[in-house]
Amino acid sequence: MSQNMFVLAEIRHGALRHVSFEAIAAAKKLTTSGKVTAVLLGEKVERFTELLFQYGADRVIIAEHPDLDAYRPEAYKQALLQIIEEERPDGFLFAHTSQGRDLAPRIAASLKSGLISDVVKLELVDDRVVFTRPIYSGKAFEEKIIEEGMIMATIRPNNIQAAESDPSRSGEIKTVYPDIKDFHTTIKDIVEKTTSGVDLTEANIVVAGGRGVKSKDGFHPLQELADVLGAAVGASRGACDADYCDYSLQIGQTGKVVTPDLYIACGISGAIQHVAGMSNSKVIVAINKDPEAPIFSIADYGIVGDLFEVLPVLTEECRKVVTSKA
Repeated sequence: MSQNMFVLAEIRHGALRHVSFEAIAAAKKLTTSGKVTAVLLGEKVERFTELLFQYGADRVIIAEHPDLDAYRPEAYKQALLQIIEEERPDGFLFAHTSQGRDLAPRIAASLKSGLISDVVKLELVDDRVVFTRPIYSGKAFEEKIIEEGMIMATIRPNNIQAAESDPSRSGEIKTVYPDIKDFHTTIKDIVEKTTSGVDLTEANIVVAGGRGVKSKDGFHPLQELADVLGAAVGASRGACDADYCDYSLQIGQTGKVVTPDLYIACGISGAIQHVAGMSNSKVIVAINKDPEAPIFSIADYGIVGDLFEVLPVLTEECRKVVTSKA
């Protein structure tokens, strides 16, 4: 199959999101003699082209416009539709992030195209692209095929392995200047609730707390372990509802979906809503005083005990291992 695939390279806080490289790797799986083109939107984004080439892009299209500097659905939609109309790609992949989940359906609807969201695997089978995505809160998976029209999908972070960086790679750079107009909204200021450290949705290790942390201060041991492991800190909805932490940390069906290599659940009971956001983690470690807690049914390793007694010991042992490898 020869497919010319496009990927939206997502920029966040002045850096390319790693899932953009994973989306390029996904697009590579769908091409034989075709090319993978990464699309950059914004002002002064040329500095990202080298990285995109290193991770597998054959071409980079830069859409320059002041209204693309911050994410605005109307502006991004207009710019991408103009690029698609001119370039006529066979497919377009987005990251399954808050931006991708908002933008991809708008593009698909405008093109009257299908869209497969939250893809965790894709492959060519008999010259057809088969996409795999979780359903029923991650309890099962379904396979989807686009019968006709443009291939469009969003890629869940941490599920498709990015290519190894190759500094010797280079490619074609094309700059376009889209005509953007007719806004219904105006951005005057952007106020973000963000956490320091590792991006939760792209973290390889997540340390998450539930109601069992008991207070805001109860997250301090979790943060200490996360700092040692280079991990992100997350939370269940129960912890957020109790005002122990900000909702930006929430993992679950109504929060963020994470798929880290290691997920450490501290004081989390394992409600269905939370499990929907983390059940596909590669290794799950549960720490809970209640031996009957549902979280143990999906955990690879379980520790029955008080998290405030277990975490300091675990943190110290992890610190020894990290230090010995330094």
